[in-house]
Amino acid sequence: MTWGFAFEITDAGWRAAQPGPHDSSTPDLVDAAASARFTAGVHTADDVNEVWRGLPTEEDIAFYETHGWWVSPRLFSEDQIDRALDAANHFYQAPDHDLPAQAVFSNWKPADGLDVTRNNEFVSLQSNGLREFACSARIGAIAARLARVDEIRLLDDQLVYKPPGVGAATTVGWHADHAYWGTCSSDRLLTAWIPFHDIDKNRGTLCLLDGSHRWPDIDHARFFNDTDLVVRRADLAPGREVVEVPVQLRKGQASFHHGWTLHASYPNRSTQFRLALAVHLQDGANHYRAFYRRDGQAVHIADELLCRTLPNGDPDFADPAVFPMLWPAGQPAR
Repeated sequence: MTWGFAFEITDAGWRAAQPGPHDSSTPDLVDAAASARFTAGVHTADDVNEVWRGLPTEEDIAFYETHGWWVSPRLFSEDQIDRALDAANHFYQAPDHDLPAQAVFSNWKPADGLDVTRNNEFVSLQSNGLREFACSARIGAIAARLARVDEIRLLDDQLVYKPPGVGAATTVGWHADHAYWGTCSSDRLLTAWIPFHDIDKNRGTLCLLDGSHRWPDIDHARFFNDTDLVVRRADLAPGREVVEVPVQLRKGQASFHHGWTLHASYPNRSTQFRLALAVHLQDGANHYRAFYRRDGQAVHIADELLCRTLPNGDPDFADPAVFPMLWPAGQPAR
């Protein structure tokens, strides 16, 4: 049995790489009160209209489908991001809950050292504050639009911290998310990546290979720990024209990328920490499927250990306790 562990999905594309950058004065798409009501599963018709105002246009969706990534205007206020940062700091000191099946997840602890890359998976099951932030209806609504689906559920999430002053050791290698999610049936999986501060290449942001979600033969792209970005990129794209898209985001923006988009992240060479939450998302039609390596060995993902099982014994990727519904907001998982 082989476990395909989750990893840092720090992949985003800067929508501004095509037109101009989103201005930092871009208003929030959802006000704090409406957001709180959605999180609680209680909302009005006005709240629904507020969520949908300013979401991806048909042109934006076409861009995402062609390029494999899209970057939003500012979705979160300074206060909302600062509260998420406070929740992260609290989590690092004292998680609200223990993560089941600890051994199969990356879950940094202080004993692992402070000046290292911290990768904590499923923080939504360990931190009340981060769960509220990760399960934002606005994230679900955007994902539903980009993927052209009616339902979006959480699949996984990760909090990733890169310390300052360490350099190359904080590089994350090229990979495609879906290459680690073999037992997911859907090809509409996607990730929202939300830094808790302004970010650019020097601070260790993401780099996407534009349009790579449409490349064939990338189901093996699981090189998260390979820090030689130049050599591995050449291996993954022989004879192809490669366009790297470094992500630049202002605090409160988020990026979205397709599950098959190849991406890596640069080392943090700044004098400041780098912290971001990756929210991995599944559409309502996604379900468990048996998956095997080329040598015939069964593959499983760690998420399967957390959820209930269906009557036939398969893991239930619609278990609301683990994979809550983000959109439509307030609706139970099927």
